[in-house]
Amino acid sequence: QVQLVESGGGLVQLGGSLRLSCAASGSIFSIYTMGWYRQAPGKQRELVGTITSGGSTNYADSVKGRFTMSRDNAKNTVYLQMNSLKPEDTAVYYCGARRAGSSKYDYWGQGTQVTVSS
Repeated sequence: QVQLVESGGGLVQLGGSLRLSCAASGSIFSIYTMGWYRQAPGKQRELVGTITSGGSTNYADSVKGRFTMSRDNAKNTVYLQMNSLKPEDTAVYYCGARRAGSSKYDYWGQGTQVTVSS
C-alpha cells in the first residue's frame, strides 16, 4: 500500500512560481512511475506530466518549458516546479503512482489547490 500526500499549493500571481511536492509512504516508491494531473472546475482531469523510476519525464504541451518534474527516491518524494504560471493553470493538482508499463494508476493523493491570479 502506498499513500501519497501533496503539498505546496497556494495563491500566486500571473508569472509567479510554485513547487509542489508529493510525498509517498512505502519503500516501493522507487519502482513506480509518478504522474501529476490537474483538474479545473467543470473540466476533466488532465495529465500534466510523468516521471519514470529512472527519471525520464514527459509533459503536456500546455506546460512544456514552464513545468519541471523531478524525484528524490531516497526521500520518496516527487516534485513539480511550476514557473511562468498563468490563470489557466488554476486547478487542483494530484499526484498518482502506477507500475512501469501499466496505464492504470494504483494510488492517488488528495490534491492540492493552485490558484493563479491575473
